[in-house]
Amino acid sequence: GRKNFVIFFLLCGVAAAFTQIFFNPDSKVPMVGASGAIAGVLGAYLLLYPRAKVTTVIIFGFFIRLIKIPAVVVLSFWIIYQFLYGISSLAVKTGEGGVAWFAHIGGFICGVILIKLFQLFVEKNI
Repeated sequence: GRKNFVIFFLLCGVAAAFTQIFFNPDSKVPMVGASGAIAGVLGAYLLLYPRAKVTTVIIFGFFIRLIKIPAVVVLSFWIIYQFLYGISSLAVKTGEGGVAWFAHIGGFICGVILIKLFQLFVEKNI
């Protein structure tokens, strides 16, 4: 229900913030936004609907095509992208604002863990 989703969303957001702080503790740039919590929803989606088709735009030169790709493929590429940019951001200490890459990773992992725990809890009580 709505209440459980709000709790899930907030927990993913908190986990995202703590993950970003852990990997970049000296940052003076404030974290603003809900992208870490949204990443948690993506993590949950990966476990709940891995074979769902995601309509994706492919641009190759002048050709534009829409194709349907399984969610597991799209989200696997997405989390790898977050990780690679997160690692590369550690080498750049410009002090400027940017993307909280590790917040995305932390939120995503939190979403996966919370859904797994929920599935275990529900299965035990059925």
